[in-house]
Amino acid sequence: MEIKDVKPNQGNIDLVAEVKSKESPRSFEKFGKKGKVCNATLKDKSGEITLTLWNDDVDAIKVGDKVHLKNGWCSEYKGSRQLSTGKFGKIEVMEAAAGMTASKTVFTNDPGMLKKQGVGGDDDDDDGDDSGEEEPEEEVDEEFID
Repeated sequence: MEIKDVKPNQGNIDLVAEVKSKESPRSFEKFGKKGKVCNATLKDKSGEITLTLWNDDVDAIKVGDKVHLKNGWCSEYKGSRQLSTGKFGKIEVMEAAAGMTASKTVFTNDPGMLKKQGVGGDDDDDDGDDSGEEEPEEEVDEEFID
């Protein structure tokens, strides 16, 4: 489906488009639950449309990403069409924005391993050892501990 074919109050929307722009997220609280929301503008060769991103999707979607909206919903707000995932849809990043690297999930506390995987900041231990090998713990003289 192309953006030009999306109609207000239409469901089961399946389209692929690029994220042209994204507004700053806003926080909200409803029924005692906190969340965040923001609007983004999607574009394809046929036109542009507003996409409302909710909660986890706010951080997952970046400007320049090529996204696939599956089983989306289109509503109308102030005379303009607005897409969202609705209750049953989902949005996934097909291609990350140019120049952006995909995030990596790393399950380690080893600074050397984090560094090898391109994750983590500066090596703050300043010992000059970047081998990634774990250093032995310092011995503590227990007779000086109360």
